Amino acid sequence: MDALFAGGRVIDLILGLMVLEILALAALYFLRGKGIPPTRLLPNLLAGAFLMLALRASLTNAGATAMGGWLLLGLVCHLVDLRLRWPRKRRLF
Repeated sequence: MDALFAGGRVIDLILGLMVLEILALAALYFLRGKGIPPTRLLPNLLAGAFLMLALRASLTNAGATAMGGWLLLGLVCHLVDLRLRWPRKRRLF
């Protein structure tokens, strides 16, 4: 179990599950017309994936530059996700 964490393999498994998740949700949306459009889910899932990659960089001693890069990409995706979810301003008149 320690080797799974030390080598970052656990992160690879989690990322694989995230890919399966987006594929399943996209299939549900396109085949059954239920759920959230994949384009609306993608920024959120990418933000999580980039956080996982930053954790993997930390577990494998990849360095601060790699961790910072993944975290920066996660921040960008998080901000895109917030923008998509933020309610539009309503005009009073």
